[in-house]
Amino acid sequence: MIVNIDHINIVVSDLIETENFFKKLGFIRNHKEKIEGDWISEVVGLEGVSADYIALSLPESDVCVELIKYYSPVSPQTNLNEQANTIGFRHVALKVKDIEKEVKKLESLNIKFNSKIHRKGNKLLVYFSGPDDIIMELAEYL
Repeated sequence: MIVNIDHINIVVSDLIETENFFKKLGFIRNHKEKIEGDWISEVVGLEGVSADYIALSLPESDVCVELIKYYSPVSPQTNLNEQANTIGFRHVALKVKDIEKEVKKLESLNIKFNSKIHRKGNKLLVYFSGPDDIIMELAEYL
C-alpha cells in the first residue's frame, strides 16, 4: 500500500544556485552528501555515477525536494522542460496560506512571476520559474 509521497528529485546544473532558490521559498536543508559507487549506478541505471545531493523540505512537511548535480555521467543539456505543455514532469506546486503576501515577499527576493494571480474556482494560483527552468506554482485554497 502506498501511503505518501516521500520526495521529488530534481537534477540541476548548479546545486548552490538551486538550493538558494528553494531557501528563498522557505525550504531548509536536511542533508547533503556526495553519492557515488556501484549502489547508486545500479539504482539509477547509469554507469560511473558521481554526484552531489542536497535534501530540502519545508518546516511543516515531511516531503523532501532532492536536488542532484551529476558530475559523471554528465547531464545532457536540454530545454525540454521549459514549457508548461511538454509531456512529462511539469511543475512543483506549493500550497500557501496568503498568496498575495507570498508573491510580494518573493518579488522582493527578485523572483519573477509569469502572470498576475488567477482564480480558478476555490483556488488562487500563479506560476514562476527557478534555475534550470524549474516550473513552480503557488496555490491558495479559499
